[in-house]
Amino acid sequence: MPVLTRLIPSPVSVDINAGALDDLAGLLADQRISASGKLAIAISGGSGAVLRERLAPVLPGADWFELADGTIDGAIQLGDAMKTGHYDAVVGLGGGKIIDAAKYAAARIGLPMVAVATNLSHDGICSPVSILDNDAGRGSYGVPTPIALVIDLDVIRDAPVRFVRSGIGDAVSNISAIADWELSHRETGEPIDGLAAAMARTAGESVLRHPGGCGDDDFLTVLSEGLVLSGIAMSIAGHTRPSSGACHEISHAFDLLYPKRSALHGEQVGLGAAFAMHLRGAHEQAALIVEVLRRHGLPVLPTEIGFSEDEFVKAVEYAPQTRPGRYTILEHLDLSSDAIRDAYADYAKAVSQTLGG
Repeated sequence: MPVLTRLIPSPVSVDINAGALDDLAGLLADQRISASGKLAIAISGGSGAVLRERLAPVLPGADWFELADGTIDGAIQLGDAMKTGHYDAVVGLGGGKIIDAAKYAAARIGLPMVAVATNLSHDGICSPVSILDNDAGRGSYGVPTPIALVIDLDVIRDAPVRFVRSGIGDAVSNISAIADWELSHRETGEPIDGLAAAMARTAGESVLRHPGGCGDDDFLTVLSEGLVLSGIAMSIAGHTRPSSGACHEISHAFDLLYPKRSALHGEQVGLGAAFAMHLRGAHEQAALIVEVLRRHGLPVLPTEIGFSEDEFVKAVEYAPQTRPGRYTILEHLDLSSDAIRDAYADYAKAVSQTLGG
């Protein structure tokens, strides 16, 4: 008999609403993730410590572990500290660094992981990847998808708005990433997973076309759902292709070339997506991305995140080296430094025209 369906790796529960954090203990019990309440909870010293005071009374069986940084060594130490506690699950309570470290630690000790996001800075909240700093700079490590995801919109609204904006940039960059995947399919024969591509594209378009803003619960819900769908799309595909193309190569180049000066991930990939769409000649789409990024207060030019034109050109030229074997518009055009500079001049002019500057 032919296989007529497939299993999709995804959380058993996704709870996105105002006040969701108050239902955490009940969700874990109802979903049979932790009926005993014996949990290992990873937190940061910032927002996590504040939320610990709020949650400790309703999670009396939990042990709390403070993570100092987002390094691979820190994640290994976190897992080692947790492995002797006979826990039901690991909970990552915080931003991207905490959740990525908790995902890695949980995978290392063979426990399910629950992601409780305190900001929406990128799509790692539900992805099968942990981004962790290492001796070579930064690495991507495959991990299981979180078994449950909780996003409390009240908590998200209390986070710095820059983190929400960063999530917008990451979601919108899916549109460029899918265009790169389709380009690779045409030019190299790389297979496309249609379901993964559809989910990632839908996530990007829903955020791109929503009229709301960062303080609007309807918009925050759509953004949260978009980031979740992006993570699931990567799980379905088995790699990051649905959400990572030239936009992410440019961001990785910023991180590697200017490690002390790089901006938030979503700020960089949003800018990278707008430039990549311009490079491929999709000028209307590039203009729309620029308009939306600017409306939400995101950078559309490298100078807005502290990089000169020369530094941007250098990052774009270096970008293909960050993902060897990946084919995007950058590999396709194989532009020289002078050609990148000319393309950037055209892009900057188009940005000025789009924004009426």
